[in-house]
Amino acid sequence: MDTNDTQRNADLARIVRYRRDLHRIPELGFDLGQTTAYVERVLAGLSCEVTHPCDSCVCAYFDAGVDAASTTAIRADMDALPIEEATGASFASTHPGKTHACGHDAHMAMALAAAVYVDYVLRERPGELKRNVLFVFQPAEETTGGAKTVCESGVFERYHVDRIFGFHVWPDLPAGTVASCAGPMLARASETHVRIHGESIHIAKTLGVHEAESHDAALAAARFLVAERELMDRLGAEEPCICKFGLVEAGTVCNAVAGEAHLAGSLRVFTDSMLNRARAGIRRALEEACAATGCTYDLDFAEGYPPVDNDPALFGLAHQVVPELELIEEPLLIAEDFSFYQRHLPGVFFLLGCGVPTAEDGGLPVENPRDEQGCPAYATAALHTDTMLFSEECLLLGLDVYKRLVHMA
Repeated sequence: MDTNDTQRNADLARIVRYRRDLHRIPELGFDLGQTTAYVERVLAGLSCEVTHPCDSCVCAYFDAGVDAASTTAIRADMDALPIEEATGASFASTHPGKTHACGHDAHMAMALAAAVYVDYVLRERPGELKRNVLFVFQPAEETTGGAKTVCESGVFERYHVDRIFGFHVWPDLPAGTVASCAGPMLARASETHVRIHGESIHIAKTLGVHEAESHDAALAAARFLVAERELMDRLGAEEPCICKFGLVEAGTVCNAVAGEAHLAGSLRVFTDSMLNRARAGIRRALEEACAATGCTYDLDFAEGYPPVDNDPALFGLAHQVVPELELIEEPLLIAEDFSFYQRHLPGVFFLLGCGVPTAEDGGLPVENPRDEQGCPAYATAALHTDTMLFSEECLLLGLDVYKRLVHMA
């Protein structure tokens, strides 16, 4: 076995251990006691300064002895999802109702392995790193945008960070691939909540009552949903834009007009101008639906996450050291709070393929073997599902990219 094989095996063993340990202890939001303790234990044996710049955030600073104004940051998110795991893996979640179905365990594993690598270079090959490195393990990516809290903490100013990188594992890409693009990559997301207020009366009393005097909150909600869908079709023909409501509730019994209706959805856009137009159109559609039924409404747009917008100059540098990078041709309508970092300093976000490769003859999925612990070689379930699982083999590419990025001039 040559040196490269030995190093690869050591890296894989380390990543597997980190990922599976963390997969067993998923936690939510800012409540990350066991997760942060695990991260801290790994970092404690390395030559770095460990700090906690904000609630449930762990940072590790490696001083390369170079210009203090030259620091590269690497980000990993730590929180999990409120989903009961159904993978059957031997290392499945031990916390009922919680699982790492979005791959944050993998993100932490890659970052911790990269920290071990940086520590090794600083000790064994002094002078080789030309930039300092800051690892950021952040909370609450899935909920309130923990990245925003990290930015507001001042940690980037303290360590003179001038660039940041991050990954997301991606089942829609074949394992062994990494993808990104310059400019807009992921959407701005804004949760949208609608409450319609009508008047609940027995349906026997509604015979002959005009729609405008019905005060029927369910009818108003139905009219709004149709109008809002037509609005999105028009706006989406101009540039990527979508708003859909996954939660619709109205009324309490079958024989009375609904006095209240609640709709919750998500608006996704890429530009501020389209955000303003979409919000104005949604409000107008809601006003018209309520006016037509004699109802009133409350409408709330959450501020949400900004769009992930990769810095073109930094992307160009990264593409030079990662020439195999696949280019994303069309921005994706998902959201990620890595975007807050990019509003604070130049950053590039990558997607790391972990999905099923396709056969050359016909494009059908190839066989998906499992290891002795029941872990599939390639992800066969979507993110945020209870059977999301994949082999750590693909994470070696992410680690390799991180190794190249910390050496990037």
